[in-house]
Amino acid sequence: MPTDSDLLADRYRLGELLGEGGFAEVRRAQDVLLARDVAVKLFRPGDGRADARRIDAEICALAGLSHPGLVKVFDADPGGETPYVVLELVEGRTLRDRITDGPMSVDEVRRLGSALADALAHVHERGFVHRDVKPANILLDDDNLPRLTDFGLARATDIAGITKTGQVVGTAAYLAPEQVRGQAITSAVDVYALGLVLLECLTGRREYEGADVECAVARLHRPPAVPDDLPFDLVLLLTRMTSLSVARRPTAHECASALRQPTGDAPTVVVPVPRRPLRSRALLGVASAVVLCSAIGTGMSTWNSVTDTGSEPPATTAPGTTQPQVAPVVVQPAAAQVDTPAPVQVVDQGRPVNHEKKPADRSGPGKGGPKEPKGKQGVKKP
Repeated sequence: MPTDSDLLADRYRLGELLGEGGFAEVRRAQDVLLARDVAVKLFRPGDGRADARRIDAEICALAGLSHPGLVKVFDADPGGETPYVVLELVEGRTLRDRITDGPMSVDEVRRLGSALADALAHVHERGFVHRDVKPANILLDDDNLPRLTDFGLARATDIAGITKTGQVVGTAAYLAPEQVRGQAITSAVDVYALGLVLLECLTGRREYEGADVECAVARLHRPPAVPDDLPFDLVLLLTRMTSLSVARRPTAHECASALRQPTGDAPTVVVPVPRRPLRSRALLGVASAVVLCSAIGTGMSTWNSVTDTGSEPPATTAPGTTQPQVAPVVVQPAAAQVDTPAPVQVVDQGRPVNHEKKPADRSGPGKGGPKEPKGKQGVKKP
């Protein structure tokens, strides 16, 4: 690698070390051509095609992205003896340094999270997945505005992976469950990692601690502990972002909208009253109808016994039968029963007999008057 006194590509004078990882280091530098300070990321030369493809992927990803929440790319040379990329220099500190000072307020986390979610939405819309969202890869400027950086693990969603088969790529504490299981990688892994980052900003501590394997597997056994004293909408959002199910996680764009427009208190939960089954309701209706008919029948019998006492003839028994036949009763309105008794019919050998009282015929025998009954005729005098 070039020394501090050397000019990289006859243009960039390297300065102090700003950060270092297993794959590259970042240095402050001065662009002597444009007289401005920049950040230069120097990649360690690899010994295989996978390393070269990884460098190309990061440079291509950064070069094709332009968003206020991402560091800008000014220059790059992926094919030289020392591959490098020249980036915008963000004066400030990382989010990791900020969290060491203590938990952040809800308003700070909303503002920070919406900006990062917007940046991730831009990355995802361009067909890339970051795969390494963590506090150390988020730079804060003097106004505490975040910049997402370090796209060394970024990959396009429509190409095959460039890592070794079965290799888990990313920082163990922020891996999504599907990354731990070695399943397909989608933009949902960035949403999961951002949820853990925001939760860490609120609590001041990393959710999954321990060795790499231990903290990576821990998320498969328990969900993150979201404090219940947070606003309801924030609890709901963080719970969905860190869900084991990929389908339940919102998109980065939805996260940004939810963080920018917080809702009020928890909604009132209305518990519906269980409806009776259709069969039960039908039986209840039949039972009600039976009770109603019984009540009507009882009322009619009582009314008839009061209004028709003394006017109803005794029941007769038809010849050749042993059981008396009950005469059907025709109920008339109350006013008619008071003035004129209702006619009653008695069935005699299948023929109705009218017992209605008729006015006496005074025309005498032989003139249409009533005939004397048989067997009761008068005896002639000698």
